[in-house]
Amino acid sequence: MNKTRRGTRVVLLGIVINALLAIIKIAAGIIGTSYALIADGIESTTDIFSSVIVWSGLKIAAIPPDKNHPYGHGKAEALAAMTVSLFLLGAAAFIIYNSIHEIYSPHYSPAPFTLIVLVGVIAVKETLFRTVLKVGSDIESTAVTTDAWHHRSDAITSAAAFVGISVALIMGPGYESADDYGALVASGLIIFNGLKMLKSSLSDIMDESPPELMFIKVIETAMSVDGVCKVNSLKIRKSGLSYLVDMDIQVSGDITVIEGHDISDLVGETLKKSNLSISEVMVHMEPFINMSGPH
Repeated sequence: MNKTRRGTRVVLLGIVINALLAIIKIAAGIIGTSYALIADGIESTTDIFSSVIVWSGLKIAAIPPDKNHPYGHGKAEALAAMTVSLFLLGAAAFIIYNSIHEIYSPHYSPAPFTLIVLVGVIAVKETLFRTVLKVGSDIESTAVTTDAWHHRSDAITSAAAFVGISVALIMGPGYESADDYGALVASGLIIFNGLKMLKSSLSDIMDESPPELMFIKVIETAMSVDGVCKVNSLKIRKSGLSYLVDMDIQVSGDITVIEGHDISDLVGETLKKSNLSISEVMVHMEPFINMSGPH
């Protein structure tokens, strides 16, 4: 199964689960008089929209290069990740605003059954987070990874609501707003994760270099091609689920231009066939100059 298909399938799974959980949480919150649970359900609806954005981003990123987009459409994946990060921050702001409003508004203590609902929600969302995160890591997708953290944020708000409702039920009158304070704490964690994912997506958009290990592997792969004397310079940037490579290699000055061209073609093909997720390689040749001199 290719990377795009794995990513879209796990994102669609999240959309279906989030839709069911949103209905359950909002209904349980209304019946059980828990604003934290209602807010949690509303936050789940934002998860649905954000997952749709990730799904769309992956689909667009997979479109082959064309005349107007010679480097492909990979940046759509990073833009989707950035949008989802902003969704996370917006959801946190929404929860903060409404939690403060509820703290100063008289209301009843939540019903005990809401705790059972939250335990189930936490278990489902944490499992979904781990599943989506593994796929995002495997296919090196910033958007899918960000979507996974959106699921984790939902688990965090549910856990905070669980603690808050438990406090309200155990402590009794005067602690009715404990679940709202729990929602405030959860929103802080959501903001932290949102900013972390926003930074990661902006790094992709701004063509930040990948980790040093990627450079080492690319150089080792290029040097394994017969005729390559040295990798003189190397630039790598991420585009969608793959990498674009620009490199200068040195070959013997005694070979013909055709032989040198064949070597550069072989370097490009070798890199694209490797397990480094490289989709495009631009190779420039230079004559090798032995600086060590004769011995």
